[in-house]
Amino acid sequence: MKADILFGKAWLDKFDNTEITGIAYDSRNVIEGNVFVCIKGFETDGHKFAKMAEKNGAAVIVAEDKIDVNVPVWYVENSRKAIADLACTFYGHPSEKFKLIGVTGTNGKTTTTYLIRSILEEAGMCVGIIGTNQNIIGDKVLVTQSTTPTTPNALELQQLFNEMAESSADCVVMEVSSHALELERVRGCHFDVGVFTNLTQDHLDFHKTMENYMKAKAKLFDISDKGVINTDDKSGRKIAAEKDCDILKVGLNPDCDFWAENIKITARGDEFDVNYQGQKHHMTIGIPGKFSVYNAICAAGAALQLGVSIEDVKRGLEHAKGVIGRVEVVPTDTDYTVIIDYAHTPDGLENIIKAVKEFAEGEVITLFGCGGDRDNTKRAVMGEIAGRYSDFSIITSDNPRTEDPQAIVDQIVEGMKRTDGKYTVIVDRREAIGWALDHAKKDDVIILAGKGQETYQIIGKEKVDFDERIEVWKYLDKKQ
Repeated sequence: MKADILFGKAWLDKFDNTEITGIAYDSRNVIEGNVFVCIKGFETDGHKFAKMAEKNGAAVIVAEDKIDVNVPVWYVENSRKAIADLACTFYGHPSEKFKLIGVTGTNGKTTTTYLIRSILEEAGMCVGIIGTNQNIIGDKVLVTQSTTPTTPNALELQQLFNEMAESSADCVVMEVSSHALELERVRGCHFDVGVFTNLTQDHLDFHKTMENYMKAKAKLFDISDKGVINTDDKSGRKIAAEKDCDILKVGLNPDCDFWAENIKITARGDEFDVNYQGQKHHMTIGIPGKFSVYNAICAAGAALQLGVSIEDVKRGLEHAKGVIGRVEVVPTDTDYTVIIDYAHTPDGLENIIKAVKEFAEGEVITLFGCGGDRDNTKRAVMGEIAGRYSDFSIITSDNPRTEDPQAIVDQIVEGMKRTDGKYTVIVDRREAIGWALDHAKKDDVIILAGKGQETYQIIGKEKVDFDERIEVWKYLDKKQ
């Protein structure tokens, strides 16, 4: 692609019409003819690596600050916006070639995207997913170099969109984090439908206040034609009242446009009735818990906003498979049950414990920790929740990162002590899992909360192999 197409006609007033071969933000990935974009990150600054990018063959460098290189430099006010705009242009605005659904909220994003996928596939569509677990189109898993946990950065997002467009995707469903909305990762995207699941405490290390956190989430509805909002949630009601797009309000009360009632929850899943346009429809989903009903009606609402029939919605929910790391039952030959769930926020932890309490015949044992280098204000809150709702808690490590694991645990214990909850502290997560397996009795349910789909622990700045499923199986094999 010629540089004037990528940067606009103003390019020709300053530079030769260079041939551009690609875009990079990591100087190590630059090849001959690339544009290198200097991004100011949280740990380092891309401007420091401009010389390295030049050495590796960069034809153009995009920067905010003055740099000393011997190739053309295109100066911008915001390089995050610039890389998003450049990526959209370079890949030919691929998201305009399919329907795009974005799902935001503190909890339920991943499950909701997979439920939407199940419904849309029931309606005969080829569907792509971008999110926490993986990026897929049909049955093909797409690999990126992104280290962002939920929404890829702007460049890799457009690369994924391009690959999905080339694979003839009819619709792409993606998780949209508050970070993505705040840091311009989805700049250049226009969503056919935006979905809001809920808002509870998380990421206050980044957003500082819940008001800022809500405003970041709400930005999705400024770039969506239609919306689906859980208005049982206080923030959802506020967003619905403030935004102008065509919004379908969902919840568990008759004030909504699409609402569920007569909910029955068992260990096998949920049954409920939905009311829509004056008619009642019976639905089932094989993922137990009241929060699963909320995820289901958010997913159903998104499909309805795209024009999918209520019959396809019903079949899609009925046939939906569980998502790895979300209320995932680990196969064990024991008289107790082990469940893995990604719950890593106060609301997420409360939801999974309450969901399990609804069908557990024995005690509920909750094993959990909190991530290091993340919002530390939620640690005591999560300790209090576990103490209040679990029969027994095991406080341990999650991903301690560069923090002292014992210090994180101590903050959790502060909240636990506000309750009468029984607990023990075992900082090493592997040892904690073994302790739980040793002490579980018949009909008990062990919840391994926080890691979900992750197959590693982050200790210091290193990722160490740690798959809880394998840890459970190895420990049980050793006991035999």
